[in-house]
Amino acid sequence: MNKARLKYMELAPEGLSKMTALEHYLNNGTGLEPSLLGMIRLRASLMNGCEYCIHLHAAELRKLNETADRIDKITDWRGTDLYTQRERAALAWTEALTDIQDGHAPDALYDQVQAHFTEVETVNLTLVVSTINAWNRIAIALGSHSHRG
Repeated sequence: MNKARLKYMELAPEGLSKMTALEHYLNNGTGLEPSLLGMIRLRASLMNGCEYCIHLHAAELRKLNETADRIDKITDWRGTDLYTQRERAALAWTEALTDIQDGHAPDALYDQVQAHFTEVETVNLTLVVSTINAWNRIAIALGSHSHRG
């Protein structure tokens, strides 16, 4: 974990409170499964190398009684049958949106997401991926502080 460069939660409380409010909505107002949210957040954090967020979201998944196998193998989710088709679609979407410059979000992948998520869920899924990427970048750039992501 990198040392805090700035006390960003104190310096920009209004903006960060808006992000925290969005997280509250994503966690409580979307109907998306808590374990799915955790997997999305862990996968993006692993891709981004945000140590603070990796530890946070792995711990959250353990609290949700996710198995060590499912947590540990999330990087290689394609090579195992531990994840449902819905989870696989969400993880593929997470990877595409986290590494957006590599092929963007192809139609074939979008169609796969649409096969497992409603239109509203697809918007909310995209918001989850977007916010964890934002939190990762804030923590990496400005220092690891507690956040609600």
